[in-house]
Amino acid sequence: MPTHLLTTLPAFLAYFAVAVALLALFLLVYLNVTPYHEVALIRGGNSAAAVSLAGAILGFAMPVANVIAHSDTLIGLAAWGAIAAAVQLLAYLLARLALPQLAQDIPAGRMAPAILLAVVSLTVGLINAACMSY
Repeated sequence: MPTHLLTTLPAFLAYFAVAVALLALFLLVYLNVTPYHEVALIRGGNSAAAVSLAGAILGFAMPVANVIAHSDTLIGLAAWGAIAAAVQLLAYLLARLALPQLAQDIPAGRMAPAILLAVVSLTVGLINAACMSY
């Protein structure tokens, strides 16, 4: 194994661990903000729940990945990750205002609102990631 890989491995592991912890925290909050139980719905075969949750996860992961690529501290990663989570949660709440039946649509398996929610999450995540280039 090249020496460079051995010297950068600790930084990789640290950034990866913080990113996974941020993702776990985001999921914990997101799953408690939504009025339906995505994991149970997904286990039951609800594609709408899977699509909407996948959009939220990817929408959060994009800015986190961008911050990892441009950050030089784990504290910076954690701070920008918290901001990314807050922005993603705000996007969900705004989508709920725009789609008042969303709390019923996702559990009912309606794909159109789920796709729109996923696209909103991805779009906000992409813009969020671009804004975090410093």
